[in-house]
Amino acid sequence: MIRIEPDAWTVMVDHARTAFPKECCGVMLGSEDADGTRAVSVAIPCRNAYEGDQKDRFLIDPKDQLGADRKAREMGLTVLGFFHSHPNEASYFSATDLKNSWPWYSNVVLSIRDGKFSEAKSFIANDTQTVADPEPLSF
Repeated sequence: MIRIEPDAWTVMVDHARTAFPKECCGVMLGSEDADGTRAVSVAIPCRNAYEGDQKDRFLIDPKDQLGADRKAREMGLTVLGFFHSHPNEASYFSATDLKNSWPWYSNVVLSIRDGKFSEAKSFIANDTQTVADPEPLSF
């Protein structure tokens, strides 16, 4: 299960709405409890560095990703996963998302319809990137 704290959730939704009609992307930092529950306390918006049409693709800028990793270490937190938006689409984990995912990380997908938040779901890919199981999400 992944739980996103209110301040982090606000950052994620605001970033997705601001990026609309393009996909947004970012990194989630936090901690993992002994029972495996992940708690996101910091969300870091990143630049979508994908050079094609960004309405259905994203690429986290490598500089932003390194900066997020550095911030996690400074704050004593862990990179728990990533988030991105699907403009005017449902919050599903696409074949492209699966192919480009990192196993074991949480992947939160926010559906933004006509600039407004609609829904969100989280997924975790297996180690061969062939299946992404839904992960219970609370925010």
